[in-house]
Amino acid sequence: MNIEQARFNMIEQQIRTWEVLDDAILSLLSVVKREDFVPAAYRSMAFVDTEVPLPHGQAMLAPKVEARLLQELAVQRHERVLEVGAGSGYMAALLAHKAQHVTTLELVPELARFAADNLRRAWGSNATVLQADASQAPPVDGPFDVIVLSGSVAEVPRALLGQLKPGGRLTAFVGQLPIMRAVLITRAAPSPQPQPSAAGNRSSDGGFATVELFDAVAPRLVGFGEPSRFSF
Repeated sequence: MNIEQARFNMIEQQIRTWEVLDDAILSLLSVVKREDFVPAAYRSMAFVDTEVPLPHGQAMLAPKVEARLLQELAVQRHERVLEVGAGSGYMAALLAHKAQHVTTLELVPELARFAADNLRRAWGSNATVLQADASQAPPVDGPFDVIVLSGSVAEVPRALLGQLKPGGRLTAFVGQLPIMRAVLITRAAPSPQPQPSAAGNRSSDGGFATVELFDAVAPRLVGFGEPSRFSF
């Protein structure tokens, strides 16, 4: 396989055509080598438009989904990010290129080690992997500018919403099979802020505004409800 051609095709044919037009995001996908985060048995799937299996029923999200979430979050260099569900560490690496620091939590010890090893080999020191359960409250100091749930939940726990700074953003896949949606939740800031640019249905609840981004099915985060549909 010509890896660079496959990467180019992924970016141009999958990601750019899925409304990801931010040149900084598209360039980042060439810098962070996705194949370095894929389990060896599935290396041939690194650039395919599908989830890549991980142990314990988890999966790397499809490339276009990861890129779309990055674009919607618009992470800035001064911001602190919390990710729930480290998986392979790939999303944390992408976020770390944009943020001041990323803390990524993973309940499954095998995946926490896998993600930490991948990040240590492929990226620098501003991404930290913790083996921890975030289903009740994150065991790390908040609040955070950005929170990313790299898997699905029946509903976003209030404990996680409480860890968002004013003006902070959270993405998650919310719902039950067969219907799930990627959502962007923004906490109201003290001063007026521009409305999110994402298209979709909007609602507001107690200072939190929700935008439905797109339909997508993602593995259930371990510890957040019923088992995943994945059984690799």
